[in-house]
Amino acid sequence: MNVRVVPVGPLQVNCYLVTCDESKECMVVDPGADAAKLLDLVSTAGEKVDCIVNTHGHFDHIGGNRELVEATGVDLLMHPAAVAVMKNAGRQAAAFGLTVEASPQPDRLLEEGDEIFVGTLTFKVLHVPGHSPGSICLYGHGHLFVGDVLFAGSVGRTDLPGGSHDTLIEGIQGKLWALPDETVVCPGHGPKTTIGREKQHNPFCGAG
Repeated sequence: MNVRVVPVGPLQVNCYLVTCDESKECMVVDPGADAAKLLDLVSTAGEKVDCIVNTHGHFDHIGGNRELVEATGVDLLMHPAAVAVMKNAGRQAAAFGLTVEASPQPDRLLEEGDEIFVGTLTFKVLHVPGHSPGSICLYGHGHLFVGDVLFAGSVGRTDLPGGSHDTLIEGIQGKLWALPDETVVCPGHGPKTTIGREKQHNPFCGAG
């Protein structure tokens, strides 16, 4: 598996290009903007986009959906609860003085325990609401793509519509802490970390 992180858009969302080394099929996680750049990176590497996954529906994570879907024709995947949030993306962006391209509707709705197959790779869906009702994490091959659920030394904000601090912490402690300590955490913003490091040192989750 090859994992590349590409910060995109004015809020510097970490978009992840997750590629199967054998098939060269690529899963695009959270294309928040800069779709042309992402397409060029995939094409230059001799890869093919296999699917697009949104970890949640906030505007900064979905802004490149339409261009990518129209360019590739692949399926767009997200949790059902992310769809309603995504419909308000324009209003969310305006609150930051920004605009966003409206996303097409998803082709596949993801639920807890579902699996995503990319070539020979398999990722399990974990539903971890709290930052947003439809927040999901993708776990596979020693990596966890968490969107804005968990950060290095912090957690996602819970003061946005549909947010709940208690729900977020419960999900982190109940689902993410059960994963191996060496699991690489790939967040929606900022540097990578590990489950073990956050269990020991993240003050928002009871550590320290």
